[in-house]
Amino acid sequence: MAINVGQDGQEDEVIAAINTTPLVDVMLVLLIIFLITIPVVTHTIPVQLPKETVNPLQTKPDSIEIAVNKDGDLFWNEKLVDRPTLLARLKVASVKLPQPEVHVRGDQITRYEFIGRVVTACERAGISKVSFITQPPVHGG
Repeated sequence: MAINVGQDGQEDEVIAAINTTPLVDVMLVLLIIFLITIPVVTHTIPVQLPKETVNPLQTKPDSIEIAVNKDGDLFWNEKLVDRPTLLARLKVASVKLPQPEVHVRGDQITRYEFIGRVVTACERAGISKVSFITQPPVHGG
């Protein structure tokens, strides 16, 4: 028995075509990965804070509520005050035993500068506990 290795002296041709099936498979996997990760990346850009879920605030009768509206006006327990009056009242409150907690309620579009002034006034007066009041996020939809 004889094995026919070649056909009458002809050589095998080199295949110059690239098999693209593995390339297509890899590209489809990458496309799926990008389609999954793009919505996560785009949801991190628009910022609308503050909304946070935390333990319910235990409001004590001796706590102080300072509200700051979008124009930077300060309100001490719903009464309009200026910055020197705020600092004076905070100094009086800081020497009480037990020291009352200060709850800062800032409008969502208030410039941070106005909130920072309240925090600085609390720090200068010696208030040890300052909390920020936020709105819980709306679930569903």
